Amino acid sequence: MSEIQEHSFLTKIVEHILTSGKPLQHYTIVLPGKRPAVFIKRILSHKNYRGILPKFITIDELITEISALQSISGIPLWLLSYKVYQDSGVQQESLQNFLKWYPTLLKDWDDILKFTEDGDKVLDFMHSDERIKNWGETLGEDQLRKKHYTFWKKANTFLPALKQSLLKEGLGTSGIIHEKVKKEVNLFIEKTEDFFLFCGFNAFTLLEKKLIKGLLQAGKADCFFQADRYYFDDTKQEAGKFLRENSKWKEFNDQHPFSWIDQHFEEEKNIEVYEVSGNIAQTKVLPQVLKNLQQDNKELSHTAIVLMDENILPPTLASIKSTVKSLNITMGFPLKNLSFSIAMKKLFYLQKQLMKSRSSYYHADLTPILEEMPANDEDLEIIRVFIKKIKEKNMVYISSEDFKNLLGGLSYFNLLCKPNSAIEYLEALINFCKNSKLQKISDIDFENISSFESAFVSLRNQLLQYNFLIEIETLEVLIHQMVSSETIDFEGEPLSGLQVMGLLETRLLNFENIILLSVNEGKIPLGRSQNTYLPFDVRRKFGLNTYLENDSIYAYHFYRLIQEAKNVHIVYNGLSSGLNTGERSRFVTQIEMESSHTIHNHVVESVSQPIEDQPIEFSKSDFVKAKLAEWKNRISPSHLTSYLYNPVNFYLQKILGLTDQEELEEEVTSRNYGNLVHYTLEKIYSQLLNKKLEARDIIPLKAKIEDYLNEVIVQKMNNSLSYYDKGMNYIHKTIAKKTIENILQYDIDALEAGSNLEILAIEKQLKGDFQLSKDEKVSFYGYADRIDRMDGVLRILDYKTSDIKYISMKNDGKSDINTVLNDEKYKQLIQLAIYSYCILQDPEIKDGEVQCGIWSFKKPSNGPGFLSIDGCEFIDTQNIQLPMLSIRTIIKEILNPDIDFIEKKRKDSFFNI
Repeated sequence: MSEIQEHSFLTKIVEHILTSGKPLQHYTIVLPGKRPAVFIKRILSHKNYRGILPKFITIDELITEISALQSISGIPLWLLSYKVYQDSGVQQESLQNFLKWYPTLLKDWDDILKFTEDGDKVLDFMHSDERIKNWGETLGEDQLRKKHYTFWKKANTFLPALKQSLLKEGLGTSGIIHEKVKKEVNLFIEKTEDFFLFCGFNAFTLLEKKLIKGLLQAGKADCFFQADRYYFDDTKQEAGKFLRENSKWKEFNDQHPFSWIDQHFEEEKNIEVYEVSGNIAQTKVLPQVLKNLQQDNKELSHTAIVLMDENILPPTLASIKSTVKSLNITMGFPLKNLSFSIAMKKLFYLQKQLMKSRSSYYHADLTPILEEMPANDEDLEIIRVFIKKIKEKNMVYISSEDFKNLLGGLSYFNLLCKPNSAIEYLEALINFCKNSKLQKISDIDFENISSFESAFVSLRNQLLQYNFLIEIETLEVLIHQMVSSETIDFEGEPLSGLQVMGLLETRLLNFENIILLSVNEGKIPLGRSQNTYLPFDVRRKFGLNTYLENDSIYAYHFYRLIQEAKNVHIVYNGLSSGLNTGERSRFVTQIEMESSHTIHNHVVESVSQPIEDQPIEFSKSDFVKAKLAEWKNRISPSHLTSYLYNPVNFYLQKILGLTDQEELEEEVTSRNYGNLVHYTLEKIYSQLLNKKLEARDIIPLKAKIEDYLNEVIVQKMNNSLSYYDKGMNYIHKTIAKKTIENILQYDIDALEAGSNLEILAIEKQLKGDFQLSKDEKVSFYGYADRIDRMDGVLRILDYKTSDIKYISMKNDGKSDINTVLNDEKYKQLIQLAIYSYCILQDPEIKDGEVQCGIWSFKKPSNGPGFLSIDGCEFIDTQNIQLPMLSIRTIIKEILNPDIDFIEKKRKDSFFNI
């Protein structure tokens, strides 16, 4: 903010100290957070103050300073606590299990020490309460009750021992520090020569009340509150709950009144509420709102965006980057959402899988790590080759040997291997971070990696002090706890431009324009989501904060923020999904129903469908015409059926030669299942060519189907045998084997029944010229899976994974025979017709007629189904002309320069380029 509003609370503070007659260096200004100090200094500058500044300190810093203890938290506290826990003689458990419950218990313990006069009484009560309940359940087996009793029995022994151990070392948690200062606060009040100014507080702990009241009584402090008549005078307003309690202190009287209570909330405001479907979609409202606000204030210096959910900071910044020139971000960027953090999470997941002694690597565990990890040029080439190789060979599971051969050259290969110990792995991670920072990486990645390096080094140094048995899973829990709440701070100008903040960062600050995001019930207030082991009634009994008190605290922050604003824009996610109820905060509803303000509600719809859903269309340019001229010399039946299915598909794939990106197949696709059966049949029948077969020729081959399948998998499918060892792929392979057995058995049964069978060709290339018109001809080509002679009849057989459908054609005189096949459902008939036409044109084939059929893998024991024209399965040069009339029409349409390739809209699928 370039200026602070004249009626601002901070301006009043400055005016008070300037007119008090005391030198400013005698003041110690105590604040809820550090940020307001910057603005107070700015106001002093505006007031032309030239002199020594007062001391600025937060309430937590002041209490810690009085205690003479060193604050301890995080990993150092957890490890020391576990050591005390081990030495306390209670039932032992692993560090990993200890960390599952200890952080929550620690928070409860700190609350107990802060809000009660004697913390041991609460522990005794919980222990006794659970003991009584446990005794009441002795007639039955209630394991859960016994666990509760054991838990509080341990806590009753362990926590006092921990407190004693910490105090001995001059250390303390926030609760222990509060408890120590409670005993010494009177001595501090008596000896201190400073004058304290407590500014903008709302709710206090017991110690904070005792400290402030004592200093007020001694004439060594002033205390100023930022309140408003709207919620202060109305006892039903939860936002004023603690302020009303504070106003009743005996220290506030006619000579020293409770200050200050303003009347800004009911001043005229423009309040706009936006319901948006989606969490990230909320940020899409920002550009237009900011554009409207910039009409009067180009720098947006009186504007703040306040996020109730830190996770939407990245999309918020992305939405406003083209709208805002000057920006200051107070809240940090969540470390857990950055790429390196994600890579670390996946890396530890991989290590947990290795702990299960798996002999191979799952590709989906490896590839995300390789994509997220910082890598040099050599690493990138190794990764490129690896990705290409596993796609080519469809290596869903990578053996240890292949893993070493393909990735052994990676600079961080050791991080992907199972370590000898967790400490060894921690050392490897530290070295990796050091090396990664030497590469060309972005500033954010550098900060991200540096944060992890510091965390790893700190954790290693802490672990070396103790002789704990640390597993990889324990290491993961420790690191996750360290970084889950860490943020990367941004550098900016806090006094100018648009401010992006969290709710707690707004304390004591006022803005003319406020934009609040994620104003949902469950975000503000948090509701009953308090993480605690202490029941609600126990908290109430001993004066600890419950969710009700927490709601009052957040209500105050919310109302205080908007009480001096002129323009308030409130955005919430109206979509019900996951934990989000889609309900706006009740604070907004309270303003709408209880205040004099008019709220303008808007529903921002997200349009998911394009305005004009036009089909894709490609005209036949000179380039395309040239490609079609080449194509007509090599027409495959599949080309024609592809065109009937979708002309644009045909154009992109068959004319331009574009192919879909190759992807790993977790499960065998229908196409590759067909290839597996097809290639195996080819391998078997290629040994039986050009001889009059007997059943005894085929029976031995039937016993070797498994061997032939394995050869095809490795040599033709380029897969590893392990790909078919388990799951659905094992089932697919088993079905393929059964299908092949049925086909062989069909031929065996026919031979044993007296039929004559001779296999003439396998994968025979078929060719044939076709006169399209008087002056133009085209050429067909294709491959027949099998050509044989059964009982003297020439047969062309094609294998299909699909059922046999629409292979019968009749000239009923009612349909236009020139276009009757212009439907994709006749794709099998078109293929058989072209194969029949080609074989009848082959000068090496002397037969005047042929049977052309499809053998379906779905029902192999039924045998082939043959093309029928006007009820006849024997195709000759005369009746083949009937389907060729329709085929001629399809080819002419493709070659017609005036007919564009237009996408065929389908209900059952969509087209992707």
